Amino acid sequence: MDGPDNVTAIKVSTNASQYFVDSYYVALNQRPNTIASFYVDQASMPDGKSLPSISLNGTQIRTAAAMQTMFEQQIPQSHYEVQCYDCHVVNPNYIMEGTQGWPAKTGKNMTILVAVSGYVKYGNPKEAKPRAFSESFILVPNPTAAVSKQRVKNIKEWLIQTQTFRIVV
Repeated sequence: MDGPDNVTAIKVSTNASQYFVDSYYVALNQRPNTIASFYVDQASMPDGKSLPSISLNGTQIRTAAAMQTMFEQQIPQSHYEVQCYDCHVVNPNYIMEGTQGWPAKTGKNMTILVAVSGYVKYGNPKEAKPRAFSESFILVPNPTAAVSKQRVKNIKEWLIQTQTFRIVV
């Protein structure tokens, strides 16, 4: 199956990454009760590994709900400031099992690697020291958005399948 041309792949992955970064870090900062909505539904891969795969400083988080609960109840108020991000198409023809996906030429069947770095402050942002972080995501198409074939309000087009976060300083 043919995938998108290079111009389409770059445009779609760049737009998807920018929208994701802008909305995900706002949610972490202001609406931690919405974090679970950024992740794929819980599932198992053929090798038995669970999805989404979430790692925070080497600690595996089992579910998106557990990640959300941690930000709501265990992690002090946080303020993330993204300094830069980059994206790369990993697979131009990813179609989730049980869905038809988008037409191949649209570029909306891709998996996208998003690398983010910046600073985070935990606690009172006026008093807390900024700590550098590095974070990587694999975004996959949201099968609900693919079924509807149009942008629907409050339905994210891309979801987190894999996430690795590290405090680097």
